[in-house]
Amino acid sequence: MLLRVRVALPDKPGSLAQITKVLGAAGTDITQVTVLERGAGRAVDDLTVYCPDELSKQALRERLESVAEVTVEGVWSTREAPGTYPELEILKYITTAGDRALTTLVDSLPVLFSADWAATAAERGVVYASWRAPSQVPLPQPVPARPTASTLEGGLHVIHAPLPPLALTLLLARSEGPAFHRIEVHRLTRILEIFLSLPATERSVARQLRK
Repeated sequence: MLLRVRVALPDKPGSLAQITKVLGAAGTDITQVTVLERGAGRAVDDLTVYCPDELSKQALRERLESVAEVTVEGVWSTREAPGTYPELEILKYITTAGDRALTTLVDSLPVLFSADWAATAAERGVVYASWRAPSQVPLPQPVPARPTASTLEGGLHVIHAPLPPLALTLLLARSEGPAFHRIEVHRLTRILEIFLSLPATERSVARQLRK
C-alpha cells in the first residue's frame, strides 16, 4: 500500500538517515521526500512510501516514534503517484477538458493532496463534489477571504478556499492524517490561481450551475 508519512525531526545531519533506516528495516520503499518547513532547529518532512500490506499504519508509526527526538504527525493512505509532477498533469487535463474543467479539478484535488474528497458550493448549495464526499458537505462559515486551513468539530481537516470570480467556494477535506500544512495551502492557492485564469473555467461553472 502507498502511504504518506509526516515527521518532525531535528534539523541536523543524520536525522533523516535515522528515519530512512527504520523505514528500510520495516520493508518499506521510500519513493519521495518533501521538506515542508525548516526552522528553530527542527524540520517537518513528508515521505511517500510503499509499505508491505502486512505492516499496519500503527505499527509503522510506533517504529518511527522509537527514534529519539522524532515526532510522527501522521501516517495515512495516499493515491498520489510520486515523482510525476502531478500538478502539471492535472492542469494539462483541465486545459483540454472544456466544459468539464471544474469537475476535473474537483475530482483531482483529493489525489493531489492525499485527501479524502473535495467539493464546490454556491449560495444554493453544493455544485459538484468528488465521489467520496459525504451527502451533507460541511461548509464552514463565514467564508474566509483567502484559502484557509482548519480542523472542524469531529476532527475533519479542511482547506476552505473562496473563488470570488465564480461566486463559488471550494472545500478540500482529509479525515485521516494530519491537518493541512501551510505549504499545502500555498500549493492549492497557486493551482486555483491558474485554474481561474483558464478560458474554459467560466463555461465549466456555468454548465454545472445549469444542472
